[in-house]
Amino acid sequence: MLVSVIITCYNYGRYLERAIRSVMNQSLGKEQYEIIVIDDASTDETPQVLENYTDLVRAFRMEKNAGLSESRNFGIRKARGQYIVFLDADDYIQYEMLRTESVFLTENNRLDAVAVDYYLVNEFGDHLEWVSAAERPIACGIMFRKDRLFDVGLYDTTFRAREDEDLRKRYLERFNIYNIILPLYRYRRHGGNLTDNTDEMDKYQKMLDDKHGKTDA
Repeated sequence: MLVSVIITCYNYGRYLERAIRSVMNQSLGKEQYEIIVIDDASTDETPQVLENYTDLVRAFRMEKNAGLSESRNFGIRKARGQYIVFLDADDYIQYEMLRTESVFLTENNRLDAVAVDYYLVNEFGDHLEWVSAAERPIACGIMFRKDRLFDVGLYDTTFRAREDEDLRKRYLERFNIYNIILPLYRYRRHGGNLTDNTDEMDKYQKMLDDKHGKTDA
């Protein structure tokens, strides 16, 4: 197994099917990747949506809402692939993304992870902006070598926000992330994004500063 795509979902059942379909329709051979969905104890229609894909995805449900860090760690430990990609349940990917990224990693042994640019999209999937992942990085759409994630200790589960920034800082202390200048990820903006919760983001920014030392932007 070459690639494991890990989709974490908490009450995003209305978007989940689009995310799953975008992975099912990849140009990479289906025998080369798997789809893992972690339902983080959703209280919406997420379990019912997953029932339609029991033969196509490996679905797991957390006993209680554990948060993104713990859910992703669970998915990493269940993954069979050599490479790991995270996909948020409200986002989706372009059909060439897995093949493009896996070729870069397979043919370049000195690369530890590869990212792609992304389109910011609205509720309807309209493209709003092409964003450079080098300038404005996000966690999803990056293909990591799985062993490197274990080397840095996976996600810090004390973070319930900005967990991706913490992982990225620790990852880049030891390894590299190469950016491919192609917009192959679709990052959806809507009213339910955690990044819109200012108080929560500020709280975990302080934790991030305390852990890594505050740096000027």
